[in-house]
Amino acid sequence: MDTITLWQLAALAAASLLVGFSKTAVSGANTISLAVFAAVLPARESTGVLLPILIAGDILAVLVYRRHAHWPTLLRLFPAVAVGVVAGTVFMLWADDEAVARSIGAILLFMAGVTLWRRRARPQPPPEGEDTDEPSRGGRLKARSYGVLGGFTTMVANAGGPVMSLYLLSAGFRKLGFLGTSAWFFLIVNTSKVPFSVGLGLIDAQSLMLDAALVLFVIPGAYLGRACVGRINQKLFDRIVIGATVLGGLQLLLR
Repeated sequence: MDTITLWQLAALAAASLLVGFSKTAVSGANTISLAVFAAVLPARESTGVLLPILIAGDILAVLVYRRHAHWPTLLRLFPAVAVGVVAGTVFMLWADDEAVARSIGAILLFMAGVTLWRRRARPQPPPEGEDTDEPSRGGRLKARSYGVLGGFTTMVANAGGPVMSLYLLSAGFRKLGFLGTSAWFFLIVNTSKVPFSVGLGLIDAQSLMLDAALVLFVIPGAYLGRACVGRINQKLFDRIVIGATVLGGLQLLLR
């Protein structure tokens, strides 16, 4: 990190601004920030630098959308997410950068395909946060599957945003419920990841010094996202989330 150039620092600053924007406007756009950090820094180390930036964005998002969270959905997801985080930690003990990137990219593309298929098969969305098959065995299995994948991807590459975005879209969440539930979810999950990241050596004094310079850019990004979210219609919002997921998955898979 001592050899970061001015242009690389500018790219990280722009990616940090996008973190703030994504947390308060379009969650799936976070994959772009992940790609920038992984391009400028070594892939494994980039996850440790990015995590405190994400937590700062989560705090701002919770302050804005805290009243719109759907807690039954969160409580349904957390046990499976915990399993995924532990699995991701074990994976990070032996996986190299290429294995991490390709695994996450393949998962994101698969989840995007599943979500598009589900939306085509069910044109009328259920009431917000009330997926029509959620009480069924299949609905519970879907929540557990997305939860494990979300925990795994967020631990391995801070890429849980697209997975959980796809789950919330498939559950019929509208913009405010989507953003409020997502904000609380990632504040709790990302904070819980800190001890694991420290134990893996991904967060240290040097990475925190870089975070101190970058976190200031999260605030204007969050403000910009809050100002723009009301102007994004629901159909466009859904398409942006899915599109950002596909692009992020391709970037990770093919780089």
